[in-house]
Amino acid sequence: MKKLNWHYTFGEILIVIIGITIAFSMNKCADNSKNKAQKNQYLTSIKIDIEADRLILEENIKAIEEKIKIASEILPKLNTNAPDRMSIVGKVFNIVALNNFTPNDNTYQALINSGDFKLIDDFNVKTAIEKHYSVYETIKKDYLRLENIQKEYVGDYFIHNVDYDDFNKGEFGFKDEKLLKNIILSMRGAFDLKLKASQKGLASCDSLITTIQKAL
Repeated sequence: MKKLNWHYTFGEILIVIIGITIAFSMNKCADNSKNKAQKNQYLTSIKIDIEADRLILEENIKAIEEKIKIASEILPKLNTNAPDRMSIVGKVFNIVALNNFTPNDNTYQALINSGDFKLIDDFNVKTAIEKHYSVYETIKKDYLRLENIQKEYVGDYFIHNVDYDDFNKGEFGFKDEKLLKNIILSMRGAFDLKLKASQKGLASCDSLITTIQKAL
């Protein structure tokens, strides 16, 4: 019977074990590299989304500030005999136009729905992203408040209390000025809340953009 060479056999086994270990390590490195690339792609995409949101919020803030200014010009002249009341006609039509905000959250939703949010392994970055998109929920509520005023009061007023023929004659076509004044007063308060929400959203955008830039 041939004698088994244990030194040779042990060496062969050791070579196989080392080979398997190296293969596993290489696969793990490849997976880590792939995950890191995918994570960076997500972060870059979120940053692009937020930069787009930031521009919209910045424009909305300017528009809301202008509407607050216009409301301050309109209110003192309503339900009075002010000789220059006709000067506010165009301003009334201007103030009721809405400025909407629909967040670009497709990347964030993809992260959540796919389960890839686990790729964001930095706790601070992950928390910052979650906090930012929760701010958007607050913004939506404050924007919705003004939309509800529009739906419940403004549309009805313009249907039943505006005489467009009077405007064509150069006359003041807004009827029930007391009601219009109350509506604009309500809108004025909603503008304040909408402005604060937009400013908070803008600050959150700036903060998260900075956080992501550091993480990339």
